[in-house]
Amino acid sequence: MSDRVAVGVIGAGKISDQYLGNMAQYPDLDVRFVADLFPDRAQAQADQYGVPDSGTVEEALARDDIELIVNLTIPVAHAPVAQAAIDSGKHVWNEKPIATERQAAADLVARADAAGLLLGTAPDTFLGPGLQVARQMIERGDIGRPLTASIVFQSAGPHRWHPNPDFLYQPGGGPLFDMAPYYLTALAQVFGPIIRVAALGSSSGPTRVIGAGPRAGEVIEVSVPTHVSALYEFANGLKAQAVFSFDSALQRVGVLEISGTDATIAPPDPNYFTGDIRIITAGAEEEQLIPAGDRPAGRGIGAVDMARAIRGGASYAGGHRATGALALHILDVMFATAESIDSASFVSVESRFDPVPALPDGWDPSERTV
Repeated sequence: MSDRVAVGVIGAGKISDQYLGNMAQYPDLDVRFVADLFPDRAQAQADQYGVPDSGTVEEALARDDIELIVNLTIPVAHAPVAQAAIDSGKHVWNEKPIATERQAAADLVARADAAGLLLGTAPDTFLGPGLQVARQMIERGDIGRPLTASIVFQSAGPHRWHPNPDFLYQPGGGPLFDMAPYYLTALAQVFGPIIRVAALGSSSGPTRVIGAGPRAGEVIEVSVPTHVSALYEFANGLKAQAVFSFDSALQRVGVLEISGTDATIAPPDPNYFTGDIRIITAGAEEEQLIPAGDRPAGRGIGAVDMARAIRGGASYAGGHRATGALALHILDVMFATAESIDSASFVSVESRFDPVPALPDGWDPSERTV
């Protein structure tokens, strides 16, 4: 077995283009197999991205030379595919969410821990230079003591541009489950775990009309809140407010602002890996723009972080960062938010996660380290 970590990708859908294209540029990863329920689609992706072999999910899991499964299946398949991979002795990187049910997510985390295997879950955008540099600025005291945070994601909804948006308006979708993971995961790096939530939800109507693609003009049902307003309380006493909406003609996305005793910082859009950081100190007339740098980053750097932890073990500073426990907590928070909407009351969040250390200076996924 080579020093590089051998990867099998399961799921050859649209998002696999980003992962396969990026992972081909990350020399610590050796992508050897693409699998899908439709083997022809797996072969087409393998051919396009120079992966030497392709086939079925069962074939991927049976290969002894594959150490890490990158699970890019649809959300309802995340847990069963990850469980099968863990049972076959492989580490797993999941696309978000870790699972579609709390218990399934908790079972995955426990199963991986018992097997001595690593389990990671998207989003890995917080490992990009945008959020990492912002975190370093906060930790060295650039805004003073953190106090509060504000999150805004509002748009008219993905039915206007997505050719098959049905799942985004059904349970497990909506602006809460689709977009909140990026923002809440980024905030958890600074504020830690959330202990309770209060939320209100609404919807502009029971249907939407698809606006683009071959199904344009088709009416689809809406069965989840399409506007969510939430208050979050963290274990350390800090507070945050959030709006997640598919009901606004005025698009405002990527808004994450963290205020401290001395200044307010606005990292780049948590759905992206880099961008300028805005900071304004109390009493200042103008904000400063701090570039995050041009270190390469894209979907799949979480798998690089895992690969380095697999090879480095305890010597890899901090272990891998987009952990299953972190993903379980974010899923727990989202379910608690939905439950608060239904109950019109505060809902406690029971799960916790260990502090996630920042990446070391100079961390670069395009360098060969293993």
